[in-house]
Amino acid sequence: MNGLDRYFKISERGSTLAREVRGGFATFFAMAYIIVLNPIILGSAKDMYGHQLDSGQLVTATVLTAAFTTLLMGVIGNVPIALAAGLGVNTVVALQLAPRMSWPDAMGMVVLAGFVVMLLVATGLRERVMNAVPLGLRKGIAIGIGLFIMLIGLVDSGFVSRMPDAAHTTVPLQLGGNGHLLGWPVLIFVLGVLLTLALMVRKVPGAILISIVAMTVLAMIINAVATVPSWGLTTPKWPGNPVDAPDFGLVGQVSLFGGFSKVGFLTGVLFVFTVLLSCFFDAMGTIMGISDEAGLTDEKGYMPGMNRVLFVDGIAVAAGGASSSSATTCFVESTAGVGEGARTGLANVVTGGLFTVALFLTPLATMVPSQAATPALLAVGFLILSGSIREIDWADWTIAIPAFVTMLMMPFTYSITNGIGMGFVSFTVLRVVAGRGREVPIAMYVVSAVFAFYYVMPALGLT
Repeated sequence: MNGLDRYFKISERGSTLAREVRGGFATFFAMAYIIVLNPIILGSAKDMYGHQLDSGQLVTATVLTAAFTTLLMGVIGNVPIALAAGLGVNTVVALQLAPRMSWPDAMGMVVLAGFVVMLLVATGLRERVMNAVPLGLRKGIAIGIGLFIMLIGLVDSGFVSRMPDAAHTTVPLQLGGNGHLLGWPVLIFVLGVLLTLALMVRKVPGAILISIVAMTVLAMIINAVATVPSWGLTTPKWPGNPVDAPDFGLVGQVSLFGGFSKVGFLTGVLFVFTVLLSCFFDAMGTIMGISDEAGLTDEKGYMPGMNRVLFVDGIAVAAGGASSSSATTCFVESTAGVGEGARTGLANVVTGGLFTVALFLTPLATMVPSQAATPALLAVGFLILSGSIREIDWADWTIAIPAFVTMLMMPFTYSITNGIGMGFVSFTVLRVVAGRGREVPIAMYVVSAVFAFYYVMPALGLT
């Protein structure tokens, strides 16, 4: 135990073995939905030849890559940041890349994006970009992450839903499924939120994990005795056969440069650039937000050992493409584990171990309904907001406005990358307008220009 403590710096970071284990479990349950959701997104799309990926093989690829990269981040990066197939970028792969090439070609583009990320890390450029972000904007990113995961929790639980187009209204969201809170699943979510917050107020150790387990058990009972039309992606019932043999058929089915022959060099480069931008800044925002919430940063907002974390993230992007599960990236749901007290990579070892077990027990791993897991996201969102919002210099509008833009655009555009991009561009423009252009690091000018180009690409016909 002493060797484990020294390696992961458990005592040094003010944590305990029990907290790390609880945190690892909480993170796994909060992100286990990806086991079901990623195969649905990728499996529903067809490549240019009309081929679809096998759902069972996609489950194996998704779980295998999440297990490997999460363990790698824990052992090498020593941070409680789990990884899995990135939402958003998997949609890009399914809807933009695959229809214009074969699936191996599309996954090859993802692998190339991962190689570029690793190259940027090796040259120090990626860490330089992160270090160029001023403290106030870092706090804005953390708050945006908090608001974003709260919205994710509300949407995934069914507490709020998108207004149907047939409603002919300008209101984008509504309470419940029809303007009212109806059904057993929503009740599970509401009770879960109340239980989680009550346990947190009482400072009960393991509050988030206790709530997830308790609500899962209650949901299983309700599902057994009542008629529930739909629980969403996962139904809380004991599977008939919890053991399912993994199918590794998609692993290694990659063509690195085949896509360029289908779409041309320029379009191929733009495809890689699109995947790269999403992975680069999604992970950057998540790493900043989680490391800040976990207290792993110094007074300037920098985290020691950041380069190792960033390099593992680059490996994860390439590994996701190599396994055909799409780009793998840092998961914002890791905040559930941080909320349980996780502060080291040992929590990742627990989460990665659970994903490894899920390779053979996928039906069991997908037994926890989203309504039982998503209350954790609301609780952690509150913790992030309460710890960061006071540290922004609201008197300096050249930092306060970009921070404000960042924290709002993440949930309102449902994208961490968009929030960061709009915050960066507004920060650079406002500092220049205020006559303080010399205070803007060169890296911020470059990144802001990249984001500006990214946003005008559709208007230029480059997408």
